[in-house]
Amino acid sequence: MSRILILAEHDGSRLNPSTAKCVSCAASFGGEIDVLLLGDSLGEIAAEAAGIEGVGAVITVEAEHLAAPLAVCHAVELVALAESYTHVLGPSTTYGKDVLPRAAALLGVNQISDIMSVEGPYQVKRPVYAGNAIVDVSAPESAKLVGTVRVASWSSAADGGQAEVRSSTPNSQATADTTWLGLESGGSERPDLQTARVVVSGGRALGSQENFELIYQFADQLGAGVGASRAAVDAGYVPNDMQVGQTGKIIAPELYFAIGISGAIQHVTGIKDAGTIVAINKDPDAPIFEIADIGLVGDLFKVLPELQAQFG
Repeated sequence: MSRILILAEHDGSRLNPSTAKCVSCAASFGGEIDVLLLGDSLGEIAAEAAGIEGVGAVITVEAEHLAAPLAVCHAVELVALAESYTHVLGPSTTYGKDVLPRAAALLGVNQISDIMSVEGPYQVKRPVYAGNAIVDVSAPESAKLVGTVRVASWSSAADGGQAEVRSSTPNSQATADTTWLGLESGGSERPDLQTARVVVSGGRALGSQENFELIYQFADQLGAGVGASRAAVDAGYVPNDMQVGQTGKIIAPELYFAIGISGAIQHVTGIKDAGTIVAINKDPDAPIFEIADIGLVGDLFKVLPELQAQFG
């Protein structure tokens, strides 16, 4: 029977929603599921993880040098606990993509990236070529399967779990080779782009940073997260942490508004798992209309105020 260890992501105070999605992926493999938390003062976060349905145990490793998400330390802790597990999973986020490859190298196995579906204990599917093709990947049953989970492809596991929480002794030490300088964030009261149920994104058609305020206003009216196309980011309308697409954030909100976005394949890759896609563009031949569930051809500067009025 499979024994699966999930590396959980958190910000020091709250568990990242990607963890519950990793649990859903792990459940598809079948078997026992444990969650590993690395950091310092993890009590409340551990209780949150223990409440995810399907989790058997939450293992905490606490130390001052683990408070910063440094892969050089976190990978060592993950490998140290991986011995008794058949599968080791983590989210396909910046954190997961930093730690899991290093852990896989230390374990002497190849990592499988962006697991989007599970076909068997050692068989998965993952996207390639910007999502234009899906490949079947089989891992050898004689080795550990180490992989990152494409969180946009999975729904969150339900609450209601009552997993035990136990602690483990750190195996790593602080290193002088890599230094944590700090984390800078734009800071916003809007929902996080990668976990928001509704996202409103704007494109180059907005024309300026000032005009992008229309997107912010509409998003605030809906209680939505805000994203942007690469063209809007490159034009300087918004910072790059708002970019949605292949080279930005891959998201799967229940409702996605693409406003003034043409729909280049790089952008489409990041939203194709959205529940409902609404596109507004004055070009009737814009590629975005090929994937949109609802399309409106018109000038966004006229259409958007009308939409805002309808939402009250």
